[in-house]
Amino acid sequence: MSDKVELDQLVSDYHKLKTEIHKVIVGQEEVVDQVLISIFSRGHCLLVGVPGLAKTLLVNTISDCLGLSFNRVQFTPDLMPSDIIGSEILDENKTFKFLKGPLFSNIILADEINRTPPKTQAALLEAMQEKSVTAAGTTYSLPKPFFVLATQNPIEQEGTYPLPEAQLDRFMFNIWVDYPKFEEELAIVKATTADTKVQLNQMLNADSIIKYQELIRRIPVADNVLEYAVRLVGKTRINDDSAPKLTKDFITWGAGPRASQNLIIGAKCHAALHGKYSPDIEDVKAVAKPILRHRLVRNYRAEAEGYTMDKIIEELL
Repeated sequence: MSDKVELDQLVSDYHKLKTEIHKVIVGQEEVVDQVLISIFSRGHCLLVGVPGLAKTLLVNTISDCLGLSFNRVQFTPDLMPSDIIGSEILDENKTFKFLKGPLFSNIILADEINRTPPKTQAALLEAMQEKSVTAAGTTYSLPKPFFVLATQNPIEQEGTYPLPEAQLDRFMFNIWVDYPKFEEELAIVKATTADTKVQLNQMLNADSIIKYQELIRRIPVADNVLEYAVRLVGKTRINDDSAPKLTKDFITWGAGPRASQNLIIGAKCHAALHGKYSPDIEDVKAVAKPILRHRLVRNYRAEAEGYTMDKIIEELL
């Protein structure tokens, strides 16, 4: 099958998938789009939003529609690395046997990831980067495809362990989940307070997701689009010659090369899902905010003057 035919098939499957997801999830168009882009791009997502905005339900619904195995891990201060990776036990024959933890699944929902100590966060980091885990000196491969969708509550910071920059950088997208609009909330309340059960259909499977992930990597990118993405990331670094006054005034730390890589992969996927055979600068702009907002560090002046991360990125674009 030619790439062109496969791309057309991807667009068709993507629209069917979204229709299925919206049987359960009301609104949140942008959030659903961004999560699906990260899945088809082999990326991980950080979902940031106050409690009760259906972040867990969204992840659960997507895993059902994709026909993937799903595990939810509630991160707590007493969670140990072995609680998520698994541990060796002595079986009845007095031999050690590795008992796999919840990480051995296609989709992992890491709920309130900033509530667990750095040691456990680091265990998850290896899994995200290497797609494998190490226990008692043995390395075990994780199932393919593998995604971590982590949630974080932006308001309650007591008793939390903020994610280090190196770990934040491993997430392709930082997705803001906002309050629903009035009509959407009305529809949510109507649907959830009646005794109705929605039956979801499986639209894809692991093999077709892997096939689409490989297809997206093969999409060609014009040099001017590559240059735009790299220049945009360069503008976020205060010691870069191209950095505007805005960067020097409000940013203490800019994005690394992983941001440029993700901008191009994200743009390829955004273009493919919208029926284009190659991304343009508009596709880079479409994915820039969720890719850059957790990779830049604002200074005190930006906070004092009310410069949000999204406002800074908009001006850089």
